[in-house]
Amino acid sequence: MNVKIEPTWKEQLKEEFSKSYFKELASFVRQEYASKTCYPPGNLVFSAFNHTPFNKVKVVIIGQDPYHGIGQANGLCFSVNEGIKHPPSLINIFKEVETDLLIPYPKSGNLERWADQGILLLNATLTVRAHEAGSHQKKGWEQFTDAVINKLSEEKEGLVFLLWGGFAKKKGEKINTKKHLVLTSGHPSPLSANRGYWFGNKHFSTTNTYLKETKKQPINW
Repeated sequence: MNVKIEPTWKEQLKEEFSKSYFKELASFVRQEYASKTCYPPGNLVFSAFNHTPFNKVKVVIIGQDPYHGIGQANGLCFSVNEGIKHPPSLINIFKEVETDLLIPYPKSGNLERWADQGILLLNATLTVRAHEAGSHQKKGWEQFTDAVINKLSEEKEGLVFLLWGGFAKKKGEKINTKKHLVLTSGHPSPLSANRGYWFGNKHFSTTNTYLKETKKQPINW
């Protein structure tokens, strides 16, 4: 089937797009978007891939579901559109960036600026029904995004995977740690962060140190 996605990803994932599970998933998503309000907007479902071509990926951050509130989701995990109030997890991410790298808390919660530098901001499930968290889980997206992670792990070297919270750790448990740097911590949500499992993980400075060591351009967080 013809999926509108960035060409290098289309080539890497062409086998997935032809599998029966993906055809069923595509049919489900089309029906949901036609009959209900869903996020992100249809043209942004594959934003993570379109902003970060396969050959440009340096860092991978794994999220769970898109935001399900009005105007929030833009196809990148943890990211919100310009002018949208920062959700609690994103606030804690920015606070850790601030203390880790001694840079000011950013005004914009739109993480396209990260994605365009080679950070794949990948949600495990790429779509959601408005105001119904988890409503598009277990429909095939998880199998697709597992294939994305496996492809990155197998085909590339020297990536940094940031796995925040139990869900992301489980999602990334097959990543080849001999070829890639895998950093784990608690989730940035207030429930986890306020219990000491997030703040102080220094994932942002550690990522940049590793990128420099592997002769790659560090991220301007």
